[in-house]
Amino acid sequence: MSKIMVTGALGNVGSYVAEYLLKNGEDVVCADISLAALEQKYPVNTTNRYFDFTDANTFEAALQGVDRIFIMRPPHLGKPEDLKPFVEALKASGQIRLVSFLSLLGVEKNPVPPHHKIEKYIEAAGLPYCHIRPSFFMQNVTGVHAFEIKHFDRIVIPVKNAVTSFIDAEDIGELTAKVLSEPEKHQNTAYSITGPKALNYHEVAEIMSEELGRKITYANPQPAFANKYWREVRGLDKKYVSVMGMLYLMTRFGGAKTVTNVFEEVMGKKARTYREFVKKNLAAWQQ
Repeated sequence: MSKIMVTGALGNVGSYVAEYLLKNGEDVVCADISLAALEQKYPVNTTNRYFDFTDANTFEAALQGVDRIFIMRPPHLGKPEDLKPFVEALKASGQIRLVSFLSLLGVEKNPVPPHHKIEKYIEAAGLPYCHIRPSFFMQNVTGVHAFEIKHFDRIVIPVKNAVTSFIDAEDIGELTAKVLSEPEKHQNTAYSITGPKALNYHEVAEIMSEELGRKITYANPQPAFANKYWREVRGLDKKYVSVMGMLYLMTRFGGAKTVTNVFEEVMGKKARTYREFVKKNLAAWQQ
């Protein structure tokens, strides 16, 4: 017992959660749908287990010895109901001291994103919880949106002039690891975490231009155009595009503008700035 399971351990946030849990001296179970990829990424120091939210047959073995868990909803699972059987399995185990779910900033007041219902499932199950509610990841521009920046010097995100209080996924992972390492201290809480400042994408483009030494432009597309482009030109998964489009539509109407100091309160240090993030990740956009 006393293992911490990290779902989505191959992803941005999950990998940082695992990294900082190991630094905290915890016994970590890395779980994802590709055991081979886990073994390659985590060849030592972790227990690696095959796990699939949509296959209940994988739950029991993955949860063996686990008493705390980080839940990352796979982006392609757009329906909150997809995660309900796993939440029920956590309840049935009777061993869980804390569930830390990667949710979304402002979702407690917004029933539209799937995160809202998932939070409610966890709470209704009577599981001790700490919802992590971050703003948009800085890593979005090193991940799904890096292609246009690298090849065309353009940011293709449909939010007009709306601002976003971006946070680094590494900061999210470090805070989540602290929470899971101190489960009793953080039970039945929710942390809305953001970066230190909200920026619009014109400002993001300006920072990137200065640090990369070439002109980056914010394309400012209409939502319908962006969604069609992501599906038909980029070939992104339709369900993924649907969820991404919904989240950006919320941003367009002010849903990501909130700035909090919760990260500093919990961690005792300031969250990383956007410029610091860009400086650290210049290779992602080098031509």
